[in-house]
Amino acid sequence: MSKTILEQVLEANTGFVDEWKKRKELHNVPAVTKIPSKELAIFTCMDTRLVDFLEGAMGIQRGEAKVIKNAGNTLTHPFGVVIRSLVMAIYALGVKELIVIGHLDCGMSTATADDLKEKMIARGISPEAIKLVEGALSRWVDTFHHPIENVAEVVKTIRENPLIPKDVPVHGLIFDPDDGRLDLIVNGYENLG
Repeated sequence: MSKTILEQVLEANTGFVDEWKKRKELHNVPAVTKIPSKELAIFTCMDTRLVDFLEGAMGIQRGEAKVIKNAGNTLTHPFGVVIRSLVMAIYALGVKELIVIGHLDCGMSTATADDLKEKMIARGISPEAIKLVEGALSRWVDTFHHPIENVAEVVKTIRENPLIPKDVPVHGLIFDPDDGRLDLIVNGYENLG
């Protein structure tokens, strides 16, 4: 009988913890705090191709940056969960720069609210439940079609948010999930004010 995904994760964790304890003792690994040592927050997509790849491509190590992820690195509300996370990162955790990172070949660019609704219904979600988020669903999905334009728009939205200090640069980059290349879309130093 094959193991469930949860069983595989917990088994891997047991091995990881044992190995981590040995490495920590052997190499006298210092503790990592919740304060990001590079004073940086990154807002990016939840795409699986970015896991354990994006940070390495940026030269970011454990403990150096706060990383916030959602589908398509999109903002749907000026005071939603992403902005709340950025506000906490800036005022409570010492973040001084923000980088918005989109990526090429993003699944959000081809998704539609109608397609999502059909898939939800096929999985047993009632039409009544879908009606609760129908307007929002379109804002979540149908407004995203171009990853590069999305990065520029998200940077602008964050930059214009009244809770984000004007002395915090908000940069925009696009990432290639095939080769790790980063291209500059918005240089946040040019928009400080």
